[in-house]
Amino acid sequence: MLESEKEFALSAVQAAAAICRRVQSGIALDSLDKKDRSPVTVADFAVQALISGRLAEQFPDDALVGEEGADQLREASAEELRNRVVAEVQAARDDDPTSETVLNWIDRGQAAGGAQGRFWVLDPIDGTKGFLRKEQYAIALALIENGQVQLGVLGCPNLPDSMDQATGPDAGYAFVAVKGEGSQAAKMPADGTLGELSPIAVSSSDDPASARRCESVESGHASHDEMAQIAEKAQMTGEPVRLDSQAKYATVARGESVAYIRLSPDASYTEKIWDHAAGEIVVTEAGGVVTDLLGKPLDFTQGRGLVNNRGIIATNAALHERVVRATAEVLGF
Repeated sequence: MLESEKEFALSAVQAAAAICRRVQSGIALDSLDKKDRSPVTVADFAVQALISGRLAEQFPDDALVGEEGADQLREASAEELRNRVVAEVQAARDDDPTSETVLNWIDRGQAAGGAQGRFWVLDPIDGTKGFLRKEQYAIALALIENGQVQLGVLGCPNLPDSMDQATGPDAGYAFVAVKGEGSQAAKMPADGTLGELSPIAVSSSDDPASARRCESVESGHASHDEMAQIAEKAQMTGEPVRLDSQAKYATVARGESVAYIRLSPDASYTEKIWDHAAGEIVVTEAGGVVTDLLGKPLDFTQGRGLVNNRGIIATNAALHERVVRATAEVLGF
């Protein structure tokens, strides 16, 4: 089931990872002090154009809900940035698409989503600050049909075999899940190969004291103080692993951590579907559970946002109710 879609998604994410690595290799770390976001901007647009173009060719009837639009690139003042994006896309393809073709591919990502029909969801670079720090980021691609996530791929180009290891030249993993068929992972190193897919599963541990959790590096994504209070209430006393992007979902799915909690900045904030669709199915098909902070399933039927949900709790299932209860106590739900 969905074999051609799975093959397409893995290949597209692998090609996108090559763009990201090429752009990231040119980042000077001192540029962070100057708030230079141009490398991630180039990679964001180029990845969306590349995957959108491939999608238009292989599944022309499928819509795309992507994070980016090309309005900024069409401005006269954006000529240099536009040329850099087009050059990256051309380098990743066998043909030579024009600038207008590349911009149109990006704009294909402005679909509305919703409860009916079939569409793909793309976050070209999830984890902007991780990308700029040359740490963790993810390329997240998912297929949704009639409001249900059917397939997801997470490309994590800097993820090592274990979070206890430093990111080395052989780092990189792809995670893929098809609804009802389980989750798999394969090595995706920088040499352009893709290793053999092998089944993965969440941790079976129901002991919170020995549980390892992961959370965002940025305190703006999740108050570290509140996270510590939730962990204490849930008796999860271990130190958290902090990393950017949907790579956190990947660590839960492969059994390396038992919980990922994302606290929304405030009650009015709406999570975006591209930030969670691929990660949700990768964890779920690995045997885990993903809900919002209230324990409600994620609702992908409402367009580009998870308007019926607040925050995220992804766990190994065995500890899910404990974490939901602890979160409710701390946040006063």
